[in-house]
Amino acid sequence: MTDSSRESDARINIDDQLRQAGWDPADKSQVQTEVTVNLSGGKRARTDYVLLDQRGRPLAVIEAKRRAIEPYIAKQQALPVAQQLQAPFIFLSNGELIYFWDYRNDDARSVNSFFSRRDLERLVEMRSTRQPLATIAIPEYYIRQGETRQVRPYQREAMQAIDHAVELGKRRFLIELPTGTGKTDLIALQLKRLIQAGYAEKILFLVDRDQLAKQALETIQDVLNQYGSYWLKPSVIRQEQQITVCLLQTMISRYREFTSGYFDVVVADECHRSIYGVWQTALTHFDALHLGLTATPAAYIERNTFDFYHCRNQQPDFAYSIQEAFTNSYLVPYKFATGITEIIAEGAEIDEIYYDPAGFERKWTNEDTNRLMMEEFDRLAWSSYQELAPLQKIGPGKSIVFALTKNHAARLARYLNELHPECKGKYAEVITSDVYNADELIRKFKYEDYPQVAVSVDMLNTGFDCREVLHLVLCRPVRSPILYQQIRGRGTRTAPHIDKRRFVIYDFFRNHQYFNDSDTDIFTGTGQGHVANTSKRPPSAYRADLIELGLQDSWQERVSYVEVGTEGERVDKRDYITNWERAIRTAVTTNGIIQKIREGEFLTEIEEAELKRQLNQPRYYFNEENLRRAYRNNKGSLIDFIGAALGTSKIRSREEELEENFRAWLVAHSFTPEQAQYLSLLKNRGIAQGKLSIEDLFQPPLSTINAAGLGLELFGEQKLRDIFDELNRSVFAGDGNGTEG
Repeated sequence: MTDSSRESDARINIDDQLRQAGWDPADKSQVQTEVTVNLSGGKRARTDYVLLDQRGRPLAVIEAKRRAIEPYIAKQQALPVAQQLQAPFIFLSNGELIYFWDYRNDDARSVNSFFSRRDLERLVEMRSTRQPLATIAIPEYYIRQGETRQVRPYQREAMQAIDHAVELGKRRFLIELPTGTGKTDLIALQLKRLIQAGYAEKILFLVDRDQLAKQALETIQDVLNQYGSYWLKPSVIRQEQQITVCLLQTMISRYREFTSGYFDVVVADECHRSIYGVWQTALTHFDALHLGLTATPAAYIERNTFDFYHCRNQQPDFAYSIQEAFTNSYLVPYKFATGITEIIAEGAEIDEIYYDPAGFERKWTNEDTNRLMMEEFDRLAWSSYQELAPLQKIGPGKSIVFALTKNHAARLARYLNELHPECKGKYAEVITSDVYNADELIRKFKYEDYPQVAVSVDMLNTGFDCREVLHLVLCRPVRSPILYQQIRGRGTRTAPHIDKRRFVIYDFFRNHQYFNDSDTDIFTGTGQGHVANTSKRPPSAYRADLIELGLQDSWQERVSYVEVGTEGERVDKRDYITNWERAIRTAVTTNGIIQKIREGEFLTEIEEAELKRQLNQPRYYFNEENLRRAYRNNKGSLIDFIGAALGTSKIRSREEELEENFRAWLVAHSFTPEQAQYLSLLKNRGIAQGKLSIEDLFQPPLSTINAAGLGLELFGEQKLRDIFDELNRSVFAGDGNGTEG
């Protein structure tokens, strides 16, 4: 095959990729090919493509190379042509790799797709009006939930830190703030300033659960009310609004609908979960300013999170400690209930918690102990609530009980309601994904007098904001330091309207002793940043694989059942999938909404809500949480699982997911072109074996290309070992996590 024919193959791919980005290569008013220009000194040069704006002016040149050539090397070939044509941007591509070069401002960087005409025109417009961020005032006050709030000193410092980093050309930022200190408010205020300064027009706000999406949208519509915003849901057509709120799980299946240049800023809430393995794809697809938010201390954040956000020395760009927040009264301190019955026996095995909570529940709790826990909590809560919050009118104040399983949650709620027959069953409510009106119950818990107590398993661990919470009740063991701090954070928010002074943790399973936590010596891990803090480390004996990433303990992958319904009936995963597929195939003959999904049509928000209501009914409680666990796929949406049942789509194979994980991982790192090409050679070995080792380099087929010698030359031995370790942890091992409930 000749070199020219190889380049023609690349051009076939480039034409396809241009079409996917909204260009028509056959339309000369959009795309010109084989353009020759006169350079200084009488020289002439040719470029393969010129992309034009709506007025026919050059926006970008594309330099095409045959596949065997790394396109990055064509920078200096393309630059004089772009300068002569006054095209502000350059793309370099061999049909597989694409580099985008804003040559007046940055070096060329790898992107997943070409940009659309609108993307490029928007970049030109923003650059023409851009102002230094320092000239955009940080407000003293802002309106939120109808009340005037003051911008706190650490929020101001965080915005200034982002300003400084942006002005220095940094494109990714990581911010660590404890739960309850206003991360979302802070980022909404900063987004407003980025828009005003000409750094952003289109913004993506990614979260990983419904409650976080609702809260993000509420904040955005309060603080950024002059800009259009909406929640992009799995089966609903996308809108051309300025701000898009979206679940990671949704974006994983929909990111191909967007070009890499569609968003100018991507915010990832609880980003320590987003950068892991399969989740990276929804971030790395977008060539944008990336803002990562986390409440998780640095000690428990994976190294590749720091790498993605280009953080030095494994530290966030800005961090504010929980001790500082307590000292300055930005968070409410806590105390532990003393003298309560401790249920867990000495010698309980971690594996019992880790692999099967239902088995653990049967062994360590029974009707008597469950009643005793609820009686002790209720008695102590009623005796203390007016001391905790003198203006709290109704006893015992808002409380969250964390149970082991759905079955356990149902029993605990029943015992609490038996203690208060005057409330006619409304004193305590179970809130899990199988309660069909869970959203309404959450609203009532937050804004109405009853229920006073919410009983859940994992649904209220994160993304749940109720300022009035005075009592947290741990009726389950917790061995993840991240999860422990997330649960504790449910009570730390201030509530001046009830004069909230403190909250109480009722820890029936000695979790705080495991983490050496006390109200005078706070367990925080080892998070550090610009604000100095002292820190406590967890006991050295805790298992590294229990530092999960907040998605769910891995037992959900390992156990053979799904817990369904308000009573937590256990159904074999295979039976659950069989019942699901049979139900959908039967319903499609009469259900118009499912018929639309079969035909690939988008739904309205009303139709999607109605479909969820119809499916999440006794006796199977078909919902995303249960289906993800049954299919062992934590990214699938309800639409994906309907497609799998109807045979119109399939749940992607492990190999396909790992291939995508690898591409996302590669884009997220700043490797040289030669290093990226080398690592691509190793990919198939890692996918086939589930891991990579140095020894693989000395075995065929890698040994035949001297992979060991080349790897040492490109990276050095230690760096190569570190890369293999990261690939094994965050790419080839798969995600290993179920989803939260």
